Amino acid sequence: MIIWLQRIFLLMIATAAGGCVVGPDYHRPALDVPAHWSEAPENTTSSQPAQAQWWLSFNDTELDSLIERAAQGNLDIQGAEARIRAARANLGIASALRWPTVSGTGSYRRGSESENVPSTTSTGLGQPSALDATKSENLFHAGFDARWELDLFGGIHRSTELADANYQGSLHDRSGVILSLLAEVARNYIFLRASQQELALTHASLLAQQDSLHLIKVRYQSGMATDLDVASAESQVNAIASRVPALENAIEQSVHRLSILLGRAPGALSEELRAPGSIPTGPSSLPPGMPSDLLRQRPDILRAERQLAATTARIGVAMADLYPKFSLLGALGLESRSGSDFFNVGSKYWSIGPSITWPIFQRGRIVANIEVRDAEQQEALINYRKTILVAYEEVENAIAAFRNEGAHRSAISKTVDSDERAVVLAISLYKSGLTDFRNVLIAQQTLFRSRIDLARSDAAVATALVALHKALGGGVEQEPVPASLNSQYQQLPCQSARAEGAPKCYAWP
Repeated sequence: MIIWLQRIFLLMIATAAGGCVVGPDYHRPALDVPAHWSEAPENTTSSQPAQAQWWLSFNDTELDSLIERAAQGNLDIQGAEARIRAARANLGIASALRWPTVSGTGSYRRGSESENVPSTTSTGLGQPSALDATKSENLFHAGFDARWELDLFGGIHRSTELADANYQGSLHDRSGVILSLLAEVARNYIFLRASQQELALTHASLLAQQDSLHLIKVRYQSGMATDLDVASAESQVNAIASRVPALENAIEQSVHRLSILLGRAPGALSEELRAPGSIPTGPSSLPPGMPSDLLRQRPDILRAERQLAATTARIGVAMADLYPKFSLLGALGLESRSGSDFFNVGSKYWSIGPSITWPIFQRGRIVANIEVRDAEQQEALINYRKTILVAYEEVENAIAAFRNEGAHRSAISKTVDSDERAVVLAISLYKSGLTDFRNVLIAQQTLFRSRIDLARSDAAVATALVALHKALGGGVEQEPVPASLNSQYQQLPCQSARAEGAPKCYAWP
């Protein structure tokens, strides 16, 4: 009998070593990518990846400091890191299923049994061990129970692939959080500086209008101006003054938002950012990069690809339920009614033997579950392709916005120069009595609006550049999938034939 058990044991070990892995092996889809961006001049395309620390190109030390502190204190990043630890632990759980499990047991019992009902106290061998019904007795037990599920059809292997894909996906989730955080900090900082500059322009224009109002009142007292001139000047002063509260509110909200992004209380940065600063200006040319860089850097694309790998592994996990599960069971220990001879050779017991479970009458449920997993894989593939297309759209839109807003800013800058000359000329003509005051007001209003438009355009150019870097996936370093894992992903013939209407990659044994 022992010889037959040994043969069965060796046979199962050999089968496990050379066992098959059911389900489709994962293969990253090959997608066509354009040779260059349609919105960018061809001479701006290079083989260099997008700049990692792109915020340094703005040459703003305050922005650099805010981004560095946000990367260290942001709560969303800390939450993403907690999810990484959970995914890593789940990977450890899945990997541990490959190995035998051993449990230690120990017990002590004292009692007597009924004379009319025989005892069936279980021993390590599963045989009844009756206590004496006429007196109280002890029963000592200590030992080890072992179980090893042999992964003959790759169910555990696919579960490990699934857990690893989820772990890799959690890394890309964290990269996505970092990418969004960097862009959010930069956008809010740009908006803050633009609001401060617009407030400064408003105060300067308000002072100029107040000087004009004073001049009009003096001329009115001298009979050189009318009530209409005074009323128009007062209306202009009040209109400009009414813009101040809204701008101050926008500044305070930007400071509060930046504080939250850094993981601090809303007013923590009020003192630091109170002093106005200039709007950050980046390079006037597009950053280098090709579509292949986008595939390597965008966290959402990498996350969608890992999700596709996970759904592929789930098919194998579901298919493994079609096949029997083989396990080796063993027990070893000591059992005795007396503590004095507990450690004697006679107290030793052991057992070993194979076990098999096969859900024969659950075919409908298992096949339906496989169909569900197969549909989830197709959905993940569609989502992967959609994510790439959306990424291309975001890059093209950002390039177009950066280019067009740059041209817009250049035109506004020339307009400001012209409006400044118009104001000087209008004031000179008014003092000479060659024009009325309404022309002066119109010229001043036009100059004020053009200066505000220029400040907003500066912010729009900088924001478009931030959006472009975010679309290109800059600012985060991706951790590559281990080569050992990539070597497991080989394409099956039925995987590629499935799109042509071929049968699915599974069948009943």
